[in-house]
Amino acid sequence: MSKFLVIWSLDVGSIGPQAINAVLKMPAYAQELFGKKKLEKRYHIVGSHGGAWIYDVNSNEELDILLAQAPVYNMARYTVYPLAEMQSPTITMQEPDN
Repeated sequence: MSKFLVIWSLDVGSIGPQAINAVLKMPAYAQELFGKKKLEKRYHIVGSHGGAWIYDVNSNEELDILLAQAPVYNMARYTVYPLAEMQSPTITMQEPDN
């Protein structure tokens, strides 16, 4: 499994009835992903129109599909960060296995 932090935001200038309806559908979409164990956490970013979601998926392709299925997909901007577990400094500084 791979974890990704996905930050999505809406441009305030483009928020119209269609965008509002899409945003209102996001909680149900999140519940669906929680049920499938594909979404670990979701946060609202205070002072912005969007959120920060942590996905736990099998592949980059699966993440791409889940993002494309989001109600806000065609209206949002996405920034995707792959996540790695924090290791202790001794493990991090070891030579890689060849």
